[in-house]
Amino acid sequence: MNRFIKIDHMRCTPGWTLPVIILIIFILLQGCSGSTLKPWHRAKLTAEFNAGMTGEVQTFNDYMHLEDKLFEQLEEKVYAETGTGPEYAIVRYSSGSLADPQHRTPNWNRSFELHGAEPHAGVLLLHGMSDSPYSLRALGETLNQRGYWVIGLRLPGHGTAPSGLQRVSWQDMAAAVRLAMKHLSAKVGTKPIHIIGYSTGAPLALDFVLNVLDGNGSPMPASLILISPAIGIHPAAGLAGFKNWLGHLPGLEGLTWLSILPEFDPYKYNSFATNAGTQVHRLTRSISNRMAAKARSGPIKVFPPVLVFNSQVDDTVSTDAVIDRLLSCLAPSVHELVLFDINQLAATSVLLVSNPRPLTDRLMNNDSLPFTVTLVTNESPESRTVIARSKNPFSNEVSIKPLNLDWPQGYISLSHIALSFPPNDPLYGTHNPQDPEKIFLGQQPIQGERGLLLISSDWLLRVRHNPFYGYLEDRVVEWMDSTNGLSD
Repeated sequence: MNRFIKIDHMRCTPGWTLPVIILIIFILLQGCSGSTLKPWHRAKLTAEFNAGMTGEVQTFNDYMHLEDKLFEQLEEKVYAETGTGPEYAIVRYSSGSLADPQHRTPNWNRSFELHGAEPHAGVLLLHGMSDSPYSLRALGETLNQRGYWVIGLRLPGHGTAPSGLQRVSWQDMAAAVRLAMKHLSAKVGTKPIHIIGYSTGAPLALDFVLNVLDGNGSPMPASLILISPAIGIHPAAGLAGFKNWLGHLPGLEGLTWLSILPEFDPYKYNSFATNAGTQVHRLTRSISNRMAAKARSGPIKVFPPVLVFNSQVDDTVSTDAVIDRLLSCLAPSVHELVLFDINQLAATSVLLVSNPRPLTDRLMNNDSLPFTVTLVTNESPESRTVIARSKNPFSNEVSIKPLNLDWPQGYISLSHIALSFPPNDPLYGTHNPQDPEKIFLGQQPIQGERGLLLISSDWLLRVRHNPFYGYLEDRVVEWMDSTNGLSD
């Protein structure tokens, strides 16, 4: 057989073809051998909003009414098709299970609006791909208490069933953002409106700004706060479109999924549709191209102030892309990158794959950067005490601010998903609320034999909350108040 393959390759194929054939065969086998699809992978929820509904859905209130119908469909097509009982105890779509979001009040998978009698500004919260409005809930509640009119938008395809990500486009999400911004503008009038975008919510915020600059929308946001922003992702994401196309062939339905996992998280899909990867790739490519085009004749001067929060290690998005494709394209002095370093005390472990020190050196030793850099890091490699080291645009002079914070024992870094959740989050935090009616997915001091738990050890290892959340929240409030002219 080996001889046959060798002769066939020599006679019939160019040198590059065999690897491509092997890749295609691998993808096809993957599609045929995937996990069994469940009702939440197959359901087609026709009441979901899309960009073609501009005549039918003209306001945010229309969007909310359609969302009511969508969740009725979710009940009929997913919950009604999912069993109940002990074997479904942590299945999200089993009515009354520990993971059932409808068992919680409010259901943070829904769009929410927090308002006040006399708001001094507005803020739109945009979650990430496969997430829900819950991801920015804590920030939204704090800002509302400080006088902000808050909308937490459920982006199309989200908050219901993972199957929603099979058909959604980033243009659908962008259309929903426009509806929400129009609604906020009507509520707060000429007062400032800010956008907080987490992960995929960040390029959606940038898309809105770029459209306003092109004369295709309003109002211009007063500022942007971007958390773990998806400005650049792995180039391999470009292959997701081909894989998704193959998935529509008979017998290859599994290819329409990059991962098929148990659904036990009330507010985030664990399964990830191939189309979702395709849409993030297309959105980030669109933003990068548009930013580069506007910066071709020089730094972009007319742009809202941008505050970015990133973990130095992020398995999902590229911090280099934030620097090269966003902040370096903007005029200097009014933008800032806040980078959460790894725990330098733990970085000496021989178990560490690599130390991301080159990124830190690139930022802190470069006097040509046109934005402020703040590194939240250890006071010294021998200390768990955390400080903020900051330097201004075009400078190497570093100022140090004590934060009265320490790295918690056992933490080696933050993660892409951790930054926006406080340590006291009842789902992802440090302490189990000990509510027998609800699942807890936060810090779990569990060790034992592999294969025993229903949830994978890799999933449990990833930190899901930010021990320095108080610092992040304070910086967000200060940034927005300062932009509004409300700071002391």
